[in-house]
Amino acid sequence: MSVCYAELSGRRALVTGGARGIGRAIAAALAAQDVRVAVADIDGAAAAGAAAELGRGSVAVQMDVTDRASVEAGFGEVLAQLGGCEICIANAGVSTMRPALELTDRDWDFNFAVNARGVFLTNQIAARHFVAQGAGCIVNTASLAAKVGAPLLAHYSASKFAVLGWTQALARELAPHRIRVNAVCPGFVRTSMQAREVEWEASLRGMTPEEVIADYIRQTPLGRLEEPEDVADLVVFLCSDGARFMTGQGINVTGGVYMG
Repeated sequence: MSVCYAELSGRRALVTGGARGIGRAIAAALAAQDVRVAVADIDGAAAAGAAAELGRGSVAVQMDVTDRASVEAGFGEVLAQLGGCEICIANAGVSTMRPALELTDRDWDFNFAVNARGVFLTNQIAARHFVAQGAGCIVNTASLAAKVGAPLLAHYSASKFAVLGWTQALARELAPHRIRVNAVCPGFVRTSMQAREVEWEASLRGMTPEEVIADYIRQTPLGRLEEPEDVADLVVFLCSDGARFMTGQGINVTGGVYMG
C-alpha cells in the first residue's frame, strides 16, 4: 500500500526526463499524491503521451536540459500551464560505456552536458523562482556511480559525482530561503537505459547479457534488480513534510549494493 502524503495534494512539480524510466515512475508517484505534474522531456511526443496517461491535470513540456534557453522557456511553460511550481525533480540523464583509456571527448561532453549541466540549469532556473516565492523543494537523480567509481563508466561516474557536489553546495546556499535540495542514488534499475548498458557491458566484458544481469543481482544484498518505483517512492518522501529537516543529502536506494 502506498503512503499518503496529504500535504502534497495541490502542489505542482516539474520532472525532467519524465517520459520514461525512473522519471516516468516519479511523475506517476507524484500524480498519485494529487500533485500536478509537468512531464518534461527532450522527446516532446513521448512527454505528451506520458502526461496523457498520467491524467490528474498533468501537462507535457518539450525541454532540452543542456540548453539554457530551452530550460527557461520550458519552465515558463510549466508556470503558465500549472499556475506555479513548488517541486523540481532534475532526473534527465544519459550514459555511454567505454574503458577509461578509450573514452572520447564526445563521450565525456555528452555525459556532462546532460547529467551535470542539465541538473545545474534545471536547478538554477527553478530555484530562482523558489527564492522569489519563499519556498520550494529540489530532488536530483544521482547514482550508485556517484558514490563508487564504476568501471567502464568513469565519465558517467564523474558526472554523477558532480551532481552530489552541486546538490550539497546548493543546499547550503538555499537553506536560508526554506528551499531543500537533496539527491537520490539508485543502483541497478530495470529501465531501457539499463538494457542498453547491459548489452554494452556484455560485449566489453565478454559475457552474455543474462550473465551481466545475474552479476548485478549477485551484488545486490536484497536479491533482485531495482525497479523505477523503488526510486520514485523515495523521491515522493523527500518532497513531503516527512523530510522537512533533510537537505544536502545523497540518499542511497540500491538494495544494499552500497552502504556508505
